[in-house]
Amino acid sequence: MASGGRASFSLSGPSHLKAIDWSNEHYRRSIAASLVQGVYVLERDRQKNKQGLQASYAPPWWESFNFQLNHRLIDDVDESVFGAIYEFNSSSKPPNAPNYVIAFRGTLNTPPSISRDLKLDLLCICHRLHESSRFKLAMKFVEHIAEAYGPNIWLSGHSLGSAMALLAGKNMAKKGYFIETYLFNPPFLSTPVEIFRYPVLKTGIRFTSSVVKAALTIAIKGWNPKPGKEDPFTALSSWIPHLFVNPNDLLCSEYKGYFEHRKKMEEIGAGRIERLSTKNSIVCLFSSVVPKMSSEPLHLLPSAYLTINLTPFPDFRTAHGIQQWWDPNFNAKVELHQFN
Repeated sequence: MASGGRASFSLSGPSHLKAIDWSNEHYRRSIAASLVQGVYVLERDRQKNKQGLQASYAPPWWESFNFQLNHRLIDDVDESVFGAIYEFNSSSKPPNAPNYVIAFRGTLNTPPSISRDLKLDLLCICHRLHESSRFKLAMKFVEHIAEAYGPNIWLSGHSLGSAMALLAGKNMAKKGYFIETYLFNPPFLSTPVEIFRYPVLKTGIRFTSSVVKAALTIAIKGWNPKPGKEDPFTALSSWIPHLFVNPNDLLCSEYKGYFEHRKKMEEIGAGRIERLSTKNSIVCLFSSVVPKMSSEPLHLLPSAYLTINLTPFPDFRTAHGIQQWWDPNFNAKVELHQFN
């Protein structure tokens, strides 16, 4: 989950965004990505001891959009800046602008933070990110902001940071807070079937997986769940985060296949099988039998606005980078996937 924390256009965010139209999805995506970039730059400033010694490169990434830095989120293990809380700084705030944005960076490949970040990457892969002190601290601030200032806030993150934002958003949605969430290159922690070249092979693998998981679900739980208790997956279906994926990024590309497969299964009349499969991963099924097993996989989502970058990228580094999401020549397709 390497970082994409380098600026590609300027030191002050997307300079092509002049008058901000808060109802425009291109502007909202670019601003959410820029605020994550601000966290990357805050941590790079800290590592290079720029604070107090010379002008920081970080403020233009949020001041350009009329935000002020409300709070830095500091990891209690390595003292790195892993997140930031931004507050909209205006007495005449546009109606579609958020009051607060909580943003999280991804992994930084530099010695002061790489060790801690990689340990968190491993916890993420093992579906245990929720156990980390970094996430618990982040969750504390998300809960406080949401409960104190209402629903008009955003969550935003890139790579490992998007995993944190996704988990926080899920937790809040289960409590009835549907926070607008922007997830850039979110890791899909399962077999990347999307990398296979042949569509028939990909379809066959996904169909077999769905049938196996559905059969295991029926064997363990039966066709119908116990009455009076809504399963967590269905409870999340009204929360629709924004996912931004690049087909050339192996860490997130499987989201494309995940949602496309669900749609195809409905079209061929196998919707019930797919709904059982989608709600019940292998980890979820066996954790119901062995309670000490890991919690539900982070990447399982009922609903999402899925944005797929259609621009060709030469390598993984650029395909995984955050700067693509504010590119003025951005070319993508957006799909709404909603679980019924």
